[in-house]
Amino acid sequence: MDNNLFTIKDLENLSGIKAHTIRIWEQRYTFLKPSRTTTNIRYYTSEELKIILNVSLLNKYGFKVSHINKLSDAEVQEKILTLNQTEAQQERLVNELIQHMIEIKLDKFEAILDTSIMLRGVDKTINQLVFPFLEKIGFLWLTNHVNPAQEHLVTNIIRQKIIIGIEKAPAIPTTDKSIILFLPEGEHHELGLLFMHFMLKSKGIKVIYMGSAVPIKDLKYLVEKLNPSYLYTHLTVVGRNFNFEKFLANLYEAVPNIPLVVSGYLASSYSKTVPPNTQLKSTLKSVTDFISTI
Repeated sequence: MDNNLFTIKDLENLSGIKAHTIRIWEQRYTFLKPSRTTTNIRYYTSEELKIILNVSLLNKYGFKVSHINKLSDAEVQEKILTLNQTEAQQERLVNELIQHMIEIKLDKFEAILDTSIMLRGVDKTINQLVFPFLEKIGFLWLTNHVNPAQEHLVTNIIRQKIIIGIEKAPAIPTTDKSIILFLPEGEHHELGLLFMHFMLKSKGIKVIYMGSAVPIKDLKYLVEKLNPSYLYTHLTVVGRNFNFEKFLANLYEAVPNIPLVVSGYLASSYSKTVPPNTQLKSTLKSVTDFISTI
């Protein structure tokens, strides 16, 4: 499937509207008209993704779908801009980031982040816009419905903003606790880990940042030298040969006495029993709750 064509599951993940509901809307209203493959599977264009994001946002904040269906594109945009709830404004900006990424409008993408940083600061911009954007867009990376070029372009912009946040965070730790941040071999998506670096450093926690594709033997060596309080990894998209269960078992065997915390998409979708001393954090709230206990 073309990178800018989406499945109904993509729409569900990005909009929060269940696939079943989307099918009902298609039958009742005129704003969505999916095409079908030769095997009769629905697919949607980037324009239809934009429509479903707008409809779901207005519907969430009080507009009936039957009313939205009668509005022109200009009227929909006008209604969205009138939403004055803080959460609605944040969701609107996250939706715009998604649309600008897909349409490769990098100047507009970066302008949203820069304006937010100017008005809210780096901390709130990362928490309220960047992290929700990454949570949503991770599904598109997993399903290969984003061109690698699009992904590289936007991640480099976000990376720059997070690094600015890390540099501005307090330099002197306020606790004796330390945490090693790393990505296992096969994982190269560093944004989630950089975000954690920013979050932890902002809270005065000492961070030892190892980066991506770290072999377990190298991690073990550093653990023996530094004796950190925690190990932390954020798994977004790993190679096809990556076995999460085996990774957890091998890591526990190598460093059984250091607690491991795992966040990211794999953590939220994993249902098997994890080794002792291992915690899976499936939501941003669970991650921030963990940080508050360190």
